[in-house]
Amino acid sequence: MPYKDKADKAAHDKEYGKKTKDLRVKRNKARREAIREGRASKGDGTHVDHEIPLSKGGGNGDGNTRVVSAKTNLKKYNKDKA
Repeated sequence: MPYKDKADKAAHDKEYGKKTKDLRVKRNKARREAIREGRASKGDGTHVDHEIPLSKGGGNGDGNTRVVSAKTNLKKYNKDKA
């Protein structure tokens, strides 16, 4: 996204950057936990799926995470839980 000037970019980063970074940290933590527990491994083509998305207030608890194929998780993409 083009910015008018550095101040415009700084304002955008301040508003959206922290939230995106925080969610990425939570996703990475969930992946590390799944690897440590033996539910996933590096390079296995799976994703850690959050049944209630992190962006909608879900957490990394065992009841909210599951390991699924990348294809399955990418189809879901932040839809409401049915």
